[in-house]
Amino acid sequence: MNSRRLFLQKLGGSALAMQLAPMAAWASNVKKEEPYQGPVLRVAIMGLGGYANRVADAMKDCKKAKLVGVISGTPSKIKDWQSRFNIPEKNCYNYENFDSIKNNKDIDAVYVITPNALHHDNTIRAARAGKHVICEKPMAISVKEGQEMVDACKKANVKLLVGYRMHFEPQTLEVIRMRKAGELGKITFFQGLTGFTINDPNIWRVDKKLAGGGSMMDIGIYSINGARYMVGEEPVWVTAQETKTKPEIFKEGVDETIQFQLGFPSGAVASCLSTYNMNNLDRFFLNGTDGYVEMWPSTNYGPIQGRSHKGPLNQPIVTHQTVQMDEMADIILQGKQPVVPVDGEEGVRDLKVIEAIYAAVKSGQKQKISI
Repeated sequence: MNSRRLFLQKLGGSALAMQLAPMAAWASNVKKEEPYQGPVLRVAIMGLGGYANRVADAMKDCKKAKLVGVISGTPSKIKDWQSRFNIPEKNCYNYENFDSIKNNKDIDAVYVITPNALHHDNTIRAARAGKHVICEKPMAISVKEGQEMVDACKKANVKLLVGYRMHFEPQTLEVIRMRKAGELGKITFFQGLTGFTINDPNIWRVDKKLAGGGSMMDIGIYSINGARYMVGEEPVWVTAQETKTKPEIFKEGVDETIQFQLGFPSGAVASCLSTYNMNNLDRFFLNGTDGYVEMWPSTNYGPIQGRSHKGPLNQPIVTHQTVQMDEMADIILQGKQPVVPVDGEEGVRDLKVIEAIYAAVKSGQKQKISI
């Protein structure tokens, strides 16, 4: 009886070993991802508001970029960030002592996430301190200021990048690939709808001195930028119309809703809407002679979804800011060239279109654009 039990045990063990053998072979063939050994971009974030928190949380998963410092005018925020992100005291600055960051060899770059009107001075101060700059969009509130930022960074021999996270988003890059490959045929039309509601008259986004404008500066820029990289051309003219229903919130110089139309050298046209008075507007549509692509949502924090005449877009879903910061680390430290530019010159191009849109609203006439 004992010998029979031993025989069955050996037989069972052999069978189990035969079942596990293919799994063991498969496991041995699975490539383990090697730890990243390259250079790491050490970043200090300036301005610790809502979006800065999103960026900081996303950077926890970065391989090539690391949050190492903060700049804020609010001491309590600095203390909070120190504990949450393990930031040493020597890497914490306020707006008065910020220029001394030039002596800190542990910080490579400053990510400016302050209100729009502050970008110009913040960026130039960081550049003069010898630090690379990543600046949130819009990079400035005028073409003049944007160009001064570009010039200051060139003079200081540092890189200036703009926080165009969509330039690294997989669904977006797939649409650009399809257009470049000719899968849509000749591009004829682009539509961009961007909007949400603001009912609080006290937030900085509706303060002309801080925002530099209204919805166009904040979210309309997505449709401007999207039209340019989706169509693959620079616009040569624009017409625009403004609608304002809440002047108590959207005062003089702060646009509530603007519809604008762009024309491109090939004959393609774009029809776009930017608003602070409508929800659920986040849609891109690109049409060509041989097909189309629709993205909805197209620019929010995700997941971005889309479909074309061929079916759904099925690219990986990513955390935009994680990918953005790793890619920007490669651009700054390794000289990588992105599919769509994110440099200061790219930011100035958008500002030129924005200024032309505002001029078209004011004049009621078609405005030429020279980019």
